[in-house]
Amino acid sequence: MGVVELGFALPVSGSWATVDNLLRVATRAEELGYRSLWTMQRLLSPPDAGWGDAYRSVLDPIATLSFVAARTSRARLGVAVLNMPFFAPALLAKQLGTLDVLSGGRLDVGLGVGWSTEEFAAVGADIAGRGKRAEEYIPLLRKLWTEEVIEHHGARYEVPASRMDPKPVQAGGPPILLGGAAEPALRRAGRLADGWISSSRADLTTIGASARLVRDAATAAGRDPDQLRVICRGVLLARPDQGERPLTGSVEKIRDDLGALAEQGVTELFIDLNFDPAIGTPDADPAASMAHAESVLADFAPGR
Repeated sequence: MGVVELGFALPVSGSWATVDNLLRVATRAEELGYRSLWTMQRLLSPPDAGWGDAYRSVLDPIATLSFVAARTSRARLGVAVLNMPFFAPALLAKQLGTLDVLSGGRLDVGLGVGWSTEEFAAVGADIAGRGKRAEEYIPLLRKLWTEEVIEHHGARYEVPASRMDPKPVQAGGPPILLGGAAEPALRRAGRLADGWISSSRADLTTIGASARLVRDAATAAGRDPDQLRVICRGVLLARPDQGERPLTGSVEKIRDDLGALAEQGVTELFIDLNFDPAIGTPDADPAASMAHAESVLADFAPGR
């Protein structure tokens, strides 16, 4: 049976998303040996909270990771995910390249195509054709991170002959990991990215089917499927009475669930408490949320 490498999501949603808690979770997770620290993006939320309480109040992921980069030294820093249509490629390349420099080459970049019509309207982006735009966007990011003089005249993006410096610390730029659950998105991850990240709503009993689609697409594109990372956002509810859902229930059951996910082809998982309805909301008790997080950090510390 394979082993899933564990990361931990930073407190970015709701009342527990404070400076003190960010620092505590980041430094404690690093002390305990977690491989990575993760954020997410949400620009807006509807007035009726119809997207769920976890999206009502969310810190910006790039700013958050920059802050945490200054207080950590080993853990990788990830975002799952930034929506490409919300950024011009050159702007995002500059922001993420800078973050890679400031973190000493520890950045993992999760990207998606977005789904909220409200957010697309608010940033002035067109929701139509966003998948096709991603096909041009991802190679352009890598060009901006690697080529001395960049010139790009594409169907959707234009970069006049110019330079972008400094380059990221990581050779070739930070790893690009794609989100998405539809078959075209999964195949795009296999063809173009360094890995795939599941969503908070993914059915973890069938995540292996998605992982196979990603790897099959990599093989068809002449890439080594075993080099791709399959990363699970682990929405964890550590309570003894929560039923049979994966990553829900007792500590012992959840440890068994991690093994089952490895058998489905998951290579990494980050524990995310922001989607726990008792934690990642503006109405939750931040002290109780942090106490629960301390317990979960200790219970699932790598090597235990």
